[in-house]
Amino acid sequence: MNRYPLWKYVLIALAIAVGGLYALPNLFGEAPAVQVSVAKTGMRLDAASTERVEAALKAANIAADSVRLDGNSIKARFTDTETQLKAKDAIQKALNPNPDDVSYVVALNLISRSPPWLTSMHASPMYLGLDLRGGVHFMLQVDMPAALTKRVESLTGDLRVALREKNLRHGGISRNGQTIEVRFRDSATADAAKALITEQFPELVAVLSPDGTEVKMTATVNPVAARKVQEQALKQNITTLHNRINELGVAEPVIQQQGLDRIVVQLPGVQDTAKAKDILGRTATLEVRMVDESAEARAAESGGPVPFGDELFKERNGASVVVKKQVILTGDNLTDAQPGFDNQTQESAVHLRLDAKGARIFRDVTRENIGKRMAIILFEKGKGEVVTAPVIRDEIGGGSVQITGRMTTMEATDTALLLRSGSLAAPMEIIEERTIGPSLGAENIAKGFNSVTWGFVAVALFMCAYYLLFGVISSVALAFNLLLLVAVLSMLQATLTLPGMAAMALVLGMAIDANVLINERVREELRNGASPQAAILAGYDRAWATILDSNVTTLIAGLALLAFGSGPVRGFAVVHCLGILTSMFSGVFFSRGVVNLWYGRQKKLKSVSIGTVWKPDGAAAPGRSVVEQ
Repeated sequence: MNRYPLWKYVLIALAIAVGGLYALPNLFGEAPAVQVSVAKTGMRLDAASTERVEAALKAANIAADSVRLDGNSIKARFTDTETQLKAKDAIQKALNPNPDDVSYVVALNLISRSPPWLTSMHASPMYLGLDLRGGVHFMLQVDMPAALTKRVESLTGDLRVALREKNLRHGGISRNGQTIEVRFRDSATADAAKALITEQFPELVAVLSPDGTEVKMTATVNPVAARKVQEQALKQNITTLHNRINELGVAEPVIQQQGLDRIVVQLPGVQDTAKAKDILGRTATLEVRMVDESAEARAAESGGPVPFGDELFKERNGASVVVKKQVILTGDNLTDAQPGFDNQTQESAVHLRLDAKGARIFRDVTRENIGKRMAIILFEKGKGEVVTAPVIRDEIGGGSVQITGRMTTMEATDTALLLRSGSLAAPMEIIEERTIGPSLGAENIAKGFNSVTWGFVAVALFMCAYYLLFGVISSVALAFNLLLLVAVLSMLQATLTLPGMAAMALVLGMAIDANVLINERVREELRNGASPQAAILAGYDRAWATILDSNVTTLIAGLALLAFGSGPVRGFAVVHCLGILTSMFSGVFFSRGVVNLWYGRQKKLKSVSIGTVWKPDGAAAPGRSVVEQ
């Protein structure tokens, strides 16, 4: 009657084994470490790089617990934070002797002390939030003048097109800082151009002034439009940071505006701080420009002066390319970027998709410039590099563009990530970076741990005293629930915050509630005269509907918190929802398996140890005393 088939016991044993395995890394804790990764595309870490790190530590008389090459980074582990900080300075000086030319990113990190055999099975401890373990704190400075300059550059191109469409001849249009200068031969044309700006470019304020025999028009962005450009630049950068951090897989990041031109980024429980710093610090934007193939430009590529209206950039092979300042397309016209391979040469490439406007512009430009070179320039940290400058052989339509240029697979993947996550409206610089400790202190960690521990002990003592053996089984099921919850949080690499620990303590009471319902149902069946085996069967079966209803309604509330909450609320909701799911498994499936294993094998069971079963008139039911018979 009360026996589980073998597969159910195998499932329970498997859940215990997997839960224990993936919860185990949380017992080893984490050690302070220094992580080294490359700062430039095209560079790679190898055994020689590891030897350089070891040599730097040896020269500084710093002993490391371990130094190993882990994927695309080198991680050196130390015993304490004081040694960690000294090691970071020593490695930084050894690998980056020139502060203006940084080749390696050296960052503080925390890595698990788990033994290699656990790590090889991808068993990692769960993350702790900033309020428990800490994390990485970045302060980013947004270059607002660069945002205005970028907008003025765009307006310069639009104004040039508008003047051409209206057939207003001018003696040259150029950008001088954050102003646009246009020269006209007569005042009538200048007045018509000023009227055009007033009508089509409300952001600009134009002023006419005589300049010898010509009339010079100076257009500047009005203060209201300039402030709007800065606000939009800050919002777009925050959105882009969100996208990039989502690509990194960081749980519950904090990205907030601070002041008029700064952004605070907090990454709680982040593992790969060097990768996070690299991705956040890179300002990859894409620009498409035409190559200047005049004789003056060719001379400039060999060391001569750069012609007016042009800029000089380097290709990846070191060759110089002179391109026109006029930007044809930017990363704003991208809808998608994916790494891949060239169908003909099979070399790594980045496949781009343009929006409707970008596809139309690209089609027109390629149709009008067949036989000329077009440069695709990637800007990172304010420095531009020509990725490729092919000759236009035919009109390119459809909105699909391919970038190639001696890229490795990893470089193509990183470039696609940065372009896909959105272009930055303005460059940013990390002006402050630190790995911070628990904001609420180690005392809060101890209190949170004690609240869960003593809550469990108090519940277990009450259950054992009130329900005897059934109480012991309920306590074992509760312990299994905690084990399973910690294991699931670790497997999902969820971030545990202080509100999450509060949710874990709350889960204890909610989980034991299922066992209380079951035990009272069994008692009720015994009071009604049912046999012990029948009472156990009916108790579990009839309590299941009530348990399911109560947990589903609570789960709906938890999902609402998860969907509409943010920050600490989401941290509470994650643990709350997972705890409900694990408690239903442990409180019903697991506990029934233990009860069936203990009582199900007894064919002539006369009594069960479930405490005193009182009849309605107050007399104890025969054969159902406090002590098992």
